[in-house]
Amino acid sequence: MATNAEETQNQAGRHQEVGHKSLLQSDALYQYILETSVYPREPEPMKELREITAKHPRNVMITSADEGQFLNMLLKLINAKNTMEIGVYTGYSLLATALAIPDDGKILAMDINRENYELGLPVIQKAGVAHKIDFKEGPALPVLDQLIQDGKHGTFDFIFVDADKGNYLNYHKRLIELVKVGGLIAYDNTLWKGTVVTPPDAPLKKYVRDFRDFVLELNKALAADPRIEICMLPVADGITLCRRIS
Repeated sequence: MATNAEETQNQAGRHQEVGHKSLLQSDALYQYILETSVYPREPEPMKELREITAKHPRNVMITSADEGQFLNMLLKLINAKNTMEIGVYTGYSLLATALAIPDDGKILAMDINRENYELGLPVIQKAGVAHKIDFKEGPALPVLDQLIQDGKHGTFDFIFVDADKGNYLNYHKRLIELVKVGGLIAYDNTLWKGTVVTPPDAPLKKYVRDFRDFVLELNKALAADPRIEICMLPVADGITLCRRIS
């Protein structure tokens, strides 16, 4: 068992990288992954946007660099063309998607804050991929309902959700209709800072506890949903891939 001094030292040595959400026990191992596999291959526009976002007061909301790399490769592997993103922030994961899909690919991107999106927009434009993005400011649920009403069932190859955890189940009820059979929905933060396994009486900040309950509910629902195959990965803060099979 670690002594108080060892625990203090471990906490003091926690990784300071912006967007760091790794659940790896060793920060040195996470740094090794970044320096060996991620940063040397990170596209220059993504690096620039990551550095710009680092100056934002809520920079913890950025998709981590290793997750961005994962999403970029995943989109290429499944040959995604028509995609959706709910929760954009400054656009790091959005840029990873835009760089991965073909020149005539499309991303329907939704966020309640256009100001954050516009912080990263000049980088996206300079990268030559802004034409792939249809950004809509405001809540996503009305947009999803309209898509269903317009008969857009099964038209999306890939959907990434990194938004308000309280609506994840509401999103899923709609997204399962909009993603094609064989397509993927990716839900971010499904291990929620590791708190999914903390005791019920553990001292947590209110927002962490509230969101944990939403995440636990989502995870239980996804595991029981016969319409999908799932794979939960300990990348960043946890990401669950859902492949629609019916």
